[in-house]
Amino acid sequence: MASWKAFETAAPELARRVRASFEAHTHLTIATLRKDGSPRISGTEVQFDDGGLWIGSMANARKAQDLQRDPRFALHSGSGEPDEGLADAKVAGRAHEIPNQEHHKFRLDVTEASIVSLDDAKEHLVIDIWTAAGGVKQVKRK
Repeated sequence: MASWKAFETAAPELARRVRASFEAHTHLTIATLRKDGSPRISGTEVQFDDGGLWIGSMANARKAQDLQRDPRFALHSGSGEPDEGLADAKVAGRAHEIPNQEHHKFRLDVTEASIVSLDDAKEHLVIDIWTAAGGVKQVKRK
């Protein structure tokens, strides 16, 4: 598992593209796990600060309770129109809560990240994937 800064160091170009995709959308979607193990999706906003990727949450929000119980998450940028050139970014990992009495604040550590886009000819789906163990690889699909 890596901090956002460690991911940026290991895969700077992919991290730049993922960050640009996240910052292009005000609202992202985060998946967490409910008490019974079933998935829950919630809206969220992200911040990049002090070499970290962060989310906040209102006090006692369900997504915060989910992350306190099981820190695994998946974060999705949302999809843009292919002609707009926006890539589809995803990050998965574990959330670490920073104590705060007014609201919840979580630092998101990264176990994997990906960006999905179209090639220049718009004929192939291009998936760039990073994992701490495997580094960066690219998959193309038609």
